[in-house]
Amino acid sequence: MTEAPPPIIDVDRVDLVRSGRLLLDQVSMVVRPGEHWALIGPNGAGKSTLLSLLGAVQHPTRGTVEVLGNRLGRVDVRELRRHIGHVNPRHDLRSALTGREAVLTGATGSIEIPPRWTPEPEVLERADRLIAMLGVDGMSGGLWPTLSQGERGRFLIARALMPRPRLLLLDEPATGLDVAAREQLLSSIDGLRREHPELATVLVTHHLEELPASTTHAMLLRAGQVVAAGAADDVLKTKPVTACFDHPITIERRDGRWSARTAPPPA
Repeated sequence: MTEAPPPIIDVDRVDLVRSGRLLLDQVSMVVRPGEHWALIGPNGAGKSTLLSLLGAVQHPTRGTVEVLGNRLGRVDVRELRRHIGHVNPRHDLRSALTGREAVLTGATGSIEIPPRWTPEPEVLERADRLIAMLGVDGMSGGLWPTLSQGERGRFLIARALMPRPRLLLLDEPATGLDVAAREQLLSSIDGLRREHPELATVLVTHHLEELPASTTHAMLLRAGQVVAAGAADDVLKTKPVTACFDHPITIERRDGRWSARTAPPPA
């Protein structure tokens, strides 16, 4: 019998309290290489809070969090974060860098290009390869303020992949996108997962329509508690999603993609 690979993420009975509020309540989660998790729930459910633990941005109040084999509280989180890719559509870039230059900042872990930094040829080659893989090579020279939100999202994924992370966190990557841009982004994520089969990902969203078809696992959160977690086909069903949102919701999956609509009232 083949032994399961060690987990990328191991969250065990975690509570997180801030300003007297219990934001996470006895949350547990195990993510292994090649798994692609979705964190779903209403506003205030604790999705982004949990993602901040997985990204070594916050520490738990109680319980343990291990990321890439390192327990929070016993590791230099600055070093750990170098091995975690984090995609945030609210990326705080102030300069008019090109899309390619924004990707290159992933090699330095900075928002701006560091002064007097000259990237090595292999760094430039990796950036160009990732940009092409995500389908934005035609926009590499475009200045950040002129790029669409969807184009920026794909450049940010390329940026997050520059340090060859084993874990990629995506915080509502489809926020603010129109339907065409959303579909292009989700196709890029599906392609990325095929190209990097050992990569583990965790994606936060409010909307099931924003889940890539390659999603393997899901966790439903409500008021900081886990409503359901496990294989996506078991979790993303009408009954658990209805319980999570406290609203009658019918879930369907067609051609690998999920959709949600309000359940019709009883006849």
